[in-house]
Amino acid sequence: MNDYVRVTSLQDVQPGTCRRVEVDGVFVALFNIDGMIYALDNTCPHAGGPLGEGTIKGDCVKCPWHGWRFNIRTGIRPENPDFHVLRRDVRIEGDMILVSRQLSP
Repeated sequence: MNDYVRVTSLQDVQPGTCRRVEVDGVFVALFNIDGMIYALDNTCPHAGGPLGEGTIKGDCVKCPWHGWRFNIRTGIRPENPDFHVLRRDVRIEGDMILVSRQLSP
């Protein structure tokens, strides 16, 4: 069974923005793409950059440290699919965003 944690309200993650939240002591990056909320591991696998502070262009987030890009929907790096960040499932209850405690590949 998948367990979820309330992390923030929908108002805090407006379309086209990202935000860092914490789930059980681990930082997670939340993204709002066209009204859909996605959650990725906040840590870029290249050098540990904070993806929740990155810039969004289309479906991708660009790491603020060295520019590595990741597809927000899949976690895969478009330039090299051998690199990816783990995802977490997201649920919306009322105006609250809930994030899964379990990681998804």
